Amino acid sequence: MTYTTDTRPVQSIIDAATGADLFICEGMYGEDDKKSKAVENKHMLFSEAAHIAAKARPKKMWLTHYSPSVIYPDGFVKNVRKIFSETYAGKDGMSEEFKFEED
Repeated sequence: MTYTTDTRPVQSIIDAATGADLFICEGMYGEDDKKSKAVENKHMLFSEAAHIAAKARPKKMWLTHYSPSVIYPDGFVKNVRKIFSETYAGKDGMSEEFKFEED
């Protein structure tokens, strides 16, 4: 599992998330036209997180750490699934069970 928040897209996130079972990444803003605000506040757009996931190829990605202006994150997730299909809007109480192979 890889978790990141409060950052702009950087190569080290791609490196850390490569092949992860679950990539949890901030998606502060759902609208691409808020990029200047994301840059100013050192956060990511949903689409930027999806591009990271597309390069890292985790099994799935949960977006989290939304701006208070993002009331319905699922509405934006539909668009970013075009970039990385296994994108989901993180919600309180979500959980994931991992199964590990025994040696």
